[in-house]
Amino acid sequence: MSKLKLKKGDTVRVISGESRGQEGKIISIDTKKMRVLVEGVNMISKHTKPSAKTPNGGISKQEGTIHLSNLMFVEGGKTVRIGRQADEKTKNLVRISKKTKEVIK
Repeated sequence: MSKLKLKKGDTVRVISGESRGQEGKIISIDTKKMRVLVEGVNMISKHTKPSAKTPNGGISKQEGTIHLSNLMFVEGGKTVRIGRQADEKTKNLVRISKKTKEVIK
């Protein structure tokens, strides 16, 4: 399995599916299923039973997962592809923008 190019906290845009065009920050990543939770994107209705926390129960809205292939990294308001390159000083692999060739933090 190759290393993922997106990380938790990255701003991404959905490029296909029902939520196409929406942007948000990555909340969590499931590496086994290759699915990602993005803040405010792909909202689903979850039915909850009454409990001590929610005495009335009801229907709540929460984020659903999106496959990694349906997301693109956003840099400066535009989507960019991400590559990997060895850093000159430390020789470690760093993420770079393929459009601007700048290092992504």
